[in-house]
Amino acid sequence: DDPDVSSAWLSFWHCQQATDPAQPCRRTALAQPLTLLNVHRHLKLMGAPLVTEVAEDPEKVSTVHLQLGLPLVFILSQKETYEADRRTAEFVAWQLLGKAGVALLSRDLVDLNVLHRSNVALKTPEEGMPIQYLVLEDTDEVITLVEDKSKVKQIQEDEQEEEEEEDEDEIENNNQDIQDDQVVEAVSRDKKRELPLEQILVLTEENFRSSLSEAVRTVVLFYASWEAVSLAVLRSYSEVAAHLKGTPGVLLSRVNCWDWPGLCSQENVTQFPTIKIYKEGQQSVTYDGMWGTEELSSFILLSRVSCPVKLATMDEAEGYLRGEFPPELSSHHHTSLLGVFSTATSEAREAFEEAGSILSGHIRMGMYFEDDALALSQKYSVSPPALLLGRSGGRSVEGIALSKHSVQDMVQMIRYELLDIFPEITVPNLPQYLQLRKPFLILFSAGDISQMESREMLKLAKGRPQQAFVACWLNLKKTPVGHGILRMYFSTTPSLPVLLWVNLHAGGQVFKFPSEEPITEMNILSWLEKLQAGLEIPSSTLSEEDWKPPLPAYDFLQMMEPSVPELSPQTSPHPGDTPEQHPPKSPGGDAAGGDGAIREEASQGSTAEEVGSPGRDLRGTAPRLAARDKQGRRHSEL
Repeated sequence: DDPDVSSAWLSFWHCQQATDPAQPCRRTALAQPLTLLNVHRHLKLMGAPLVTEVAEDPEKVSTVHLQLGLPLVFILSQKETYEADRRTAEFVAWQLLGKAGVALLSRDLVDLNVLHRSNVALKTPEEGMPIQYLVLEDTDEVITLVEDKSKVKQIQEDEQEEEEEEDEDEIENNNQDIQDDQVVEAVSRDKKRELPLEQILVLTEENFRSSLSEAVRTVVLFYASWEAVSLAVLRSYSEVAAHLKGTPGVLLSRVNCWDWPGLCSQENVTQFPTIKIYKEGQQSVTYDGMWGTEELSSFILLSRVSCPVKLATMDEAEGYLRGEFPPELSSHHHTSLLGVFSTATSEAREAFEEAGSILSGHIRMGMYFEDDALALSQKYSVSPPALLLGRSGGRSVEGIALSKHSVQDMVQMIRYELLDIFPEITVPNLPQYLQLRKPFLILFSAGDISQMESREMLKLAKGRPQQAFVACWLNLKKTPVGHGILRMYFSTTPSLPVLLWVNLHAGGQVFKFPSEEPITEMNILSWLEKLQAGLEIPSSTLSEEDWKPPLPAYDFLQMMEPSVPELSPQTSPHPGDTPEQHPPKSPGGDAAGGDGAIREEASQGSTAEEVGSPGRDLRGTAPRLAARDKQGRRHSEL
């Protein structure tokens, strides 16, 4: 309406981006007045690459945007998340077209420590101004950063305040003798120690499926980068990777569920950490053992072998019982367990095979079902279906008839029969024996027990079938937590060795074998009869309170951000355009900001999929949830 203002306007049409001639071109309007200089500047900006990939120090980078007086935004990336980061950079570049340049900078190619603590950098055209390295949550913040210059100062002030708070917390935590969680304490203590993760492939939503098909077996650790137990297990996992380096047919990988919650939900991961082994054409196997390096390595190597191994001849079967295994199993000193089945026992054989798939990775199982199976089993005084257990390299073979044919009964029976007769109790194997819910007859020793004590206790353990108690021993040198256990039972540590009867599941009474009597089978049986008759006084009684964690467990899935749903396309401003032809709005609102002409133009063009909008989040291991990452490092929050 103003005669002094021209109604003409100029827009640049990005028709090279259109894959179909019938598809409308995306277009960007000139926001400045129509002058020769502004038109020239606009054309220069439109002709520049949408995203520039750089592999040098940001201080040395110069682009047409900086030359024309506009800022340059760096999206920091790495090879594992390159595809997702590239899409994020392109999405941001479309929103800032004509206002700022966008560059993709790989941390792998530039050795700067600051790059590992940030996910976005901003370089301004003013001479002498330092580059601002920032940690931003999503693409909205990147766009606001360019449009509102005061935002940079605010973000830096917020980050400085958070760092000061962290330093204060760290000083406070270091002054505490005991933190509220030992795992968090250990992770916090070693947080500056870099883990050697080069042997572990990083998986994302883009490469997950393709990576599973590249190896015979793919081991995947699902973890959360801020969670203490996950970080502790990641340390063990890195040691496993070093131990198994060069093992054929095994690929070790990891998925950070905090960056890829959709992938973890899809794989039914409901707790962290979780380890799964994937083999093409088979259902994945979930690890449920201890998190130590030795246990993890054993599980991964045992998972490479069929469970059960099918043996073709009687010589193979007897060799298996003697401990003659395939080369990949030779280093694992497990009891040999062999299932023997006749052609008439197909139900029991199928249950045994199903039990093998459940126990895969945990134990070593063989199966023999040839015509001479009856002769093999009768050699050990049983008839098919039966289990043969070869202990001590085949020097002792025990035959056990299989009376129950359900899968769960068979799994339970196999687990029970594989337990040692007179075990040494350690931290990893204690849960197996606690699950029996039987009293413990436990000998505490300052080192290895004597041959006489071992022989007498073994005679006692073998004396009665289906013992009503667990006869065992604990070496305080190898398992020093035993000192704390003894202090719980007695006010001071008694002289060693000491034999105790502990009933954790009924009354919690602790009885001490008379120290003046020698530890023999007859003396122990006589003492146990006095216990049953109520003639002995307990040395102590344990509290009946349940031993529970001090705080309730986290519901991790509830804490995660839900994936951002696809937004509905904007209504077309031009007749004849179909809704499918328009991309969704930027998560931050207007597609390009500026005046109405620019907002209208940026709303037209290719679909959201073709634009490659990554949603709100800044993906990649430059943490998109950096603020929460910082909170997670404080043990009090956990």
